[in-house]
Amino acid sequence: LPQHLSFGIMAMILNEFETSLGSTAHSGEQQDSASWERYLERRSFVLQFLHSDLSLQRLQHLCSKVELLKKSYFYLEIEPKYMNVRDQNHVMHCTDILQLIDPCQFQRMKKVGKNQTEIQLSLLTELLEQLERGRKELSFYVETCDVVTFLSCWDLVTQKLSKLSEYLETLLSMQVPGKLYVKHRLVSHADLRGTRLPSIQLSLCTKMPLIFDRKESFAHKNWAKLKWFTDNQESHLEQCELCFTLLTNGSQTEVGYGRVQEVTSNTCIVQGLQPGRSYEFTIRRSDTHMLVFKKWHDSIILKTKNNAVEDMDGSACA
Repeated sequence: LPQHLSFGIMAMILNEFETSLGSTAHSGEQQDSASWERYLERRSFVLQFLHSDLSLQRLQHLCSKVELLKKSYFYLEIEPKYMNVRDQNHVMHCTDILQLIDPCQFQRMKKVGKNQTEIQLSLLTELLEQLERGRKELSFYVETCDVVTFLSCWDLVTQKLSKLSEYLETLLSMQVPGKLYVKHRLVSHADLRGTRLPSIQLSLCTKMPLIFDRKESFAHKNWAKLKWFTDNQESHLEQCELCFTLLTNGSQTEVGYGRVQEVTSNTCIVQGLQPGRSYEFTIRRSDTHMLVFKKWHDSIILKTKNNAVEDMDGSACA
C-alpha cells in the first residue's frame, strides 16, 4: 500500500509539473507574440517617418533649397517705405523713410543683418547635417537590430524621433529670413517737426542668384553672347553686372584684361574679343544700398573661334 501511495503522489507531482510547464510555455508564447506585435508596430512607425517626414527625396529637396539660399542675395527691407512729414512751413510732404533714418544707425542695422544672415546659413547647414546623420541612425535601428535589441532601445529611438522632428521644424521656419530687432532709435524726432513717428519694421528679404544659361551662351571669333536666368524666373529685370576677363594661363609676358558692363536685361553681346582666346564671364546683381550679404556669383568660360576655324567653316559652307 505505501508503495502504491508513493506512486500516486509521484503521479500527482508529475502532472502538476507538466501543467506548470505547459502554462509557462503558453505564457512565454504569449509574451513572444506581444513582443513581436510591439516590434512590428514600432518599426512600422519609424519606417513611416523615414519614408515621409525624413525621406531621402525630401532631404535632397531641403539640401537644394539651402544651397540656393547660400548663393542668394540678402537685402534689408524697411516698412513703411514712405511717411508724411511737415516742412518748415508746416506743409505735409511724402518723404522716403531712408532720408529720415540716421546714416550711422542704418549702417549698424546692415551689419546686424549681415551677421544674422551668416548665423542663419550656418545653422541651416548644421541642421541639415543633423537630419542626415539622424536618418542614418534610425535606418540602422530598423534594418539591423533584432526584436529584443530594437525594443530595448525604444526610448532612445523615440528621443531621436522627437529631436529630428524638432530640427526639421526649425529648418523649415528658418528658410525664410526673419525680422531684425531695432535697439536704437533710427529716426530723430527733431527731423519730424511734430509728425507722429510710425512703427518702423526692419526685416531681411532674398533674391535668387543669376545663373548662366549654358545652352544659350556661346562665343564666336570676336564676340560672345551671354544669357542668364534665375530659378524663380523673375518677370522684373533689375540691373546687373556682367564682368569678363581674358585668361592668360599664368603667362608673365601677357597681361590679362577685364571689363564690366552694366546690363538691365537677361542677355548681352560682348564685342571686341580676341580670336582663339578663352574668357571667363561672371554675372552678379548690382550692389544697392540695401544689400547686406552676397557670397556667390556664377561664372562661365568661353573660348572664341580662331581665324583658321572660321575659314574652314566658310569653305565647308561654300
